[in-house]
Amino acid sequence: MRVCVIGAGSLGSAIGGTLAADGNQVVLITRNSGHVEAINTIGLVLNDGENQVSVPVRAATGYDGLDHVDLAIVLVKSFDTRPAIEAALPVIGPSTTVLTLQNGVGCEETIGDVIGVDRVVAGRTFIGGRIVEPGVVEFGVEDRRTTIGELDGSISPRIRQVAEMFESAGMTVDVSSNIVVMMWEKLFVNVATGAWSALTGLPYGELSVHPEVEAMAIATVAEAIQVAQGLGIEIVTTDPEVPWRRAWEGLPDGFRASMLQSIDKGSQTEVDVMHGAVCRGGLEAGVPTPINDTLLAAVKGLEHRLQL
Repeated sequence: MRVCVIGAGSLGSAIGGTLAADGNQVVLITRNSGHVEAINTIGLVLNDGENQVSVPVRAATGYDGLDHVDLAIVLVKSFDTRPAIEAALPVIGPSTTVLTLQNGVGCEETIGDVIGVDRVVAGRTFIGGRIVEPGVVEFGVEDRRTTIGELDGSISPRIRQVAEMFESAGMTVDVSSNIVVMMWEKLFVNVATGAWSALTGLPYGELSVHPEVEAMAIATVAEAIQVAQGLGIEIVTTDPEVPWRRAWEGLPDGFRASMLQSIDKGSQTEVDVMHGAVCRGGLEAGVPTPINDTLLAAVKGLEHRLQL
């Protein structure tokens, strides 16, 4: 398939590179010109902790000269969604499927506002990635599931085709008839480590063994579960320890959560669509969220101090 990854940072590079290694025609779009130059010069180097390979794949900072693709995968930060989709219109043709694998809740609606909701499918992934230097990505794919689905709950030929492509490349994929549930399931994982990692500066290896952090991280997830239940969302996970373990198991000890990576790079975090989504849902459902309220305020304060 012809694939365009809109927002090929660490995760986008990991997924796009994995698809390219299986023979798909992939172009990675990112504003990181150093990353683009390195990829176009030596290929995208993928390191899973055991093996390192160089994958020939095209990278660019814009869409000049690119044709329509079969699949566009959106992985920009949530606050960049609308401008990113508007900029990507040259590669989104009449038959292009647009898959959002972004964090948080609501990005699929923003994309639908630009191109029509019938063009959009959604998903959540537990694949992790980290750019260690331009053109080099450390990532984890094995046993880290990706769930995708149509927004209307149907099991369509196009969603099956996307799933088959991911599976052929070695990624574990589930097709869901209720992707909204899975969005919240991924949100549980996001809030398990997101703000805690950003505020402490700890990578997963240290975060996961810190007993005080572990206890409060699990309590953070428990709040989010209570909110989802209060909203009437038919979630699968009811044990808050499960998302906590799922967040870091299978990733290298030095891996840094996406929110911490944003802080490290001096860029805005996605705390508003992670912990903020729990807080807003709590207000709607009448469920108190004191831990997530505190984490949201603390990360926003950190952003203010860093002038992000």
